[in-house]
Amino acid sequence: MAVKRKIIEIDEEKCNGCGQCVIACAEGAIEIVDGKAKVISDDLCDGLGACIGECPEDALHIIEREADEFDEEAVEKHLAAMKEKEANKEEKTMACGCPSTQIQSIMPTTPCQAANKPASMVSGGSELTNWPVQIRLIPPTAPFLKKADLLVAADCVPVAFPTLHSHFLKGKTVMIGCPKFDDAESYVQKFVEIFQTANINSITCLAMEVPCCAGLPAIVIKAMEEAGVDIPFERVVVSARGEIVERVGLKKSA
Repeated sequence: MAVKRKIIEIDEEKCNGCGQCVIACAEGAIEIVDGKAKVISDDLCDGLGACIGECPEDALHIIEREADEFDEEAVEKHLAAMKEKEANKEEKTMACGCPSTQIQSIMPTTPCQAANKPASMVSGGSELTNWPVQIRLIPPTAPFLKKADLLVAADCVPVAFPTLHSHFLKGKTVMIGCPKFDDAESYVQKFVEIFQTANINSITCLAMEVPCCAGLPAIVIKAMEEAGVDIPFERVVVSARGEIVERVGLKKSA
């Protein structure tokens, strides 16, 4: 039943699709569709505006208009469906037998091993110690997550930052993903499970100097809050020219 009430309005002209409002919406009422944030159903939006403070472009506002009443039961069903959909997607991906899903801990190349390889294969030296590396493909129970120093990176960072291995990857377990095109809420829940079970030692989060990448540290911080943990956390921002433009340690409550 439609009533006149407060509800969120999103200015698509201003929206850059960063997805931070998606992370902030506990009801799952907002999704990124064709690169823009949208309220997918009026009855899922409570109109309280928890998402507004997360928008870097001032694209979200509370207005009054005719809209379906907020429906808590619909929200519960929607969130359950989202969780089931993500679980099915992950189960299907993991069951496909693709080598990208095979859990591996990789030992660093020893000097003796390096001496027996062509120079083109060892130049610079890989510091990768885990496989897979995509956030979606790593189960919270992966052995390499236990007491890990975690490097969470936007997947554009390795292309822009040429010395990622020597500067950040050594001694760390890496997880990469895109906060704009992937499912931000599923990322939050994945990290919540990891933080509740893996006893993570520290987190370094690498993001690009673009608005949508700001969602990645926001995802990690929200997951720490939901998991009820306080893990040493550092945010690093990299420019498209491969320069570190910001490096700051943050508390989970920042």
